[in-house]
Amino acid sequence: MKGSLIIVSFFVVGTLCGLYHLIPSDFIHSKLSYYALCALMFCVGVSIGNDPNTLKSFRSLNPRLVFLPIMTILGTLAGCAVVSLFLSHRSPTDCMAVGAGFGYYSLSSIFITEYKGPELGTIALLSNIIREIIALLCAPLLVRYFGRLAPISAGGATTMDTTLPIITRCCGKEFVIVSIFHGFIVDFSVPFLVTLFCSV
Repeated sequence: MKGSLIIVSFFVVGTLCGLYHLIPSDFIHSKLSYYALCALMFCVGVSIGNDPNTLKSFRSLNPRLVFLPIMTILGTLAGCAVVSLFLSHRSPTDCMAVGAGFGYYSLSSIFITEYKGPELGTIALLSNIIREIIALLCAPLLVRYFGRLAPISAGGATTMDTTLPIITRCCGKEFVIVSIFHGFIVDFSVPFLVTLFCSV
C-alpha cells in the first residue's frame, strides 16, 4: 500500500509540474520515458535472476496450476472487452490495453502513454493501482467467498512482489510458489499484450 501511495504521489507531482510548466518542454518530449522503461525492465530482470531458486521451484508445481496465469489473462481481457460495450468513446482494444497491465501500473502506463497519449495512460495508471489495492485489501474476503486461488488471480502481475505477503498470510505458505509463478508469467506478458492492443 505504501509503495502505491508513493507512485501516486510522483504522478501528482509530475502532473503539477506539467500543468505549471515547471519542466522544459524539450525535456518532456525527449525519450526520457523510454529510457526509464528500459531501466525498469532491467531491474525486473535483475530481481528474477538474483534468485535462481525461484526458477527451480517452479518445477514442483502441480501441472494444472500452470493454467492459472493463463486464465487470469483471458478472464481480465474478456472482462475488459465486455466493459468496452458500455463505453462508447473507447474501443475494445483501448480497454483491453488498459486491462493488460494486470496491476503492473508503472510499466503499462508508460507503454500506453507512448502509444495512445497521456489520457489513456493516466486511466491505465489508476486502473492498475486500484487492482493492486483491491487485491491487498480484499484478499481475506476473496479467499472466504471464492477460494484460495482468487487473491492470486485478482493480484495479477503483483503476486510475485507487493501482494505476495498478504497472499501468503491469507492463502497459506503452500501457495507462495504458485503466487510467484503466477506473477512471473503475468508480469512477462504485460509488455507484449499492451503493445499488441495499442498497435491494433
